[in-house]
Amino acid sequence: MNRFVMKATHLQQAGTSEETLLGNAVVPFTNDGKYHYSIKEIKPGSQMPALFDKEIIISIQNTDNNITQIQNSFLSVVLTANIQLDDNFDKIDQSYKNGLVLFVSLKSGSNLIREYTIYHRGKTIDGSLQNDATTESFIYNTIKPKSEKTNRKHIHSLYENIHNFDTSACGTYISMSEIEELIGNQTAVPYTIPIRFRVNIRLDDHLIFSEFTDYPNGLFGDLKIKFNITPHSFVSLLGLHAEPLTESGLKNLVCDIKPVTISIKNYVITEVTANMVSYKATNVCFNRVRQFCSQRPFVIPAQRVELRLFLT
Repeated sequence: MNRFVMKATHLQQAGTSEETLLGNAVVPFTNDGKYHYSIKEIKPGSQMPALFDKEIIISIQNTDNNITQIQNSFLSVVLTANIQLDDNFDKIDQSYKNGLVLFVSLKSGSNLIREYTIYHRGKTIDGSLQNDATTESFIYNTIKPKSEKTNRKHIHSLYENIHNFDTSACGTYISMSEIEELIGNQTAVPYTIPIRFRVNIRLDDHLIFSEFTDYPNGLFGDLKIKFNITPHSFVSLLGLHAEPLTESGLKNLVCDIKPVTISIKNYVITEVTANMVSYKATNVCFNRVRQFCSQRPFVIPAQRVELRLFLT
């Protein structure tokens, strides 16, 4: 009985989890009053280009300022790939070849990363290794509100944007006339078509950064991310077919379908830059946070936990 009383007394003194977090959370920063921020492009420490079996290491902080805004920063990746077709589209009428396009894309830019690890001051952060980042980002972006996906260039591919040929999609459009030119005088099947496009990967699209906001790199030191790309980013490609329609009665149109199989043999990362947004905090604010962190334990919320009820 005394043991349960002591436990209840201890919990009462400790308070709720919310009170503990609020009492130990880092206070928000205040900028230096100039009402501006800077964006810096950071090149990777590893050599480019990179195949899916090669690690890419890049710094994710802006050393020009002392506060890095993780929530507004992103990785910009340029990839090249070879598309293979087992047939051409020579039966498409010439007048339609400029308006009919093939769209090759990712659902989200973050699906490109297969595995990642975070380093702080050159040391691996315990528990930061994620060896199935593609699945993680797919699940996380599935529950993310649509309002957070719209009007973000080269980050997500939304169906309505693709339908309207929006250039902000996470992919590229190739017209039939361009495909015809790229095939050129190729005689061997499959035909090979090179493509190149840019993908942006928001840092907070990954679970480990989902609740990061202002990171005081001037106080806590540098952060780096090491990642590998997945060879299976392009989940599906739709086969296309082109055959003349033959009239059968007044209501029915019948066509002999001969599909063209489309596949991606390989792709490589040719460019990577970390676009890091940052600003300078006031000296008073920065010193206050430094004193706060040096005198007591503190909590930096890093991951967002959400609950979803599935209808039965």
